[in-house]
Amino acid sequence: MKKILVVDDDLHIQKLYKEELEEEGYEVVVAGNGAEAMELFVQENPDIVTLDILMPDVDGIKLLRQMKEKKPRLPVIMSTAYDYRDDFAVWASEAYVVKSSDLDELKKTIRALLSKQ
Repeated sequence: MKKILVVDDDLHIQKLYKEELEEEGYEVVVAGNGAEAMELFVQENPDIVTLDILMPDVDGIKLLRQMKEKKPRLPVIMSTAYDYRDDFAVWASEAYVVKSSDLDELKKTIRALLSKQ
């Protein structure tokens, strides 16, 4: 079973992602801030990460860099309510998904990235 680390400070998004992705057959670990995310990133050894850009303690771009330093080949999907595609810093991630209550695009992106591993 593939493991996904979901990093988002919004409790509703955490719950939605966890429920929907578990229904897809993934093991889902959730972090609500950057410090918790890095701790779980090391402890849980996820196969893929969905990472919110705007969080209260650290921005997702900084977290993306820290994760890529530790595991450069691990796929990371940037997930945000805002369009950051013009920000070159997000280009270090494998994919970029705008948050929506419809998770079809996210699920499709996760499947595609995991199939490449």
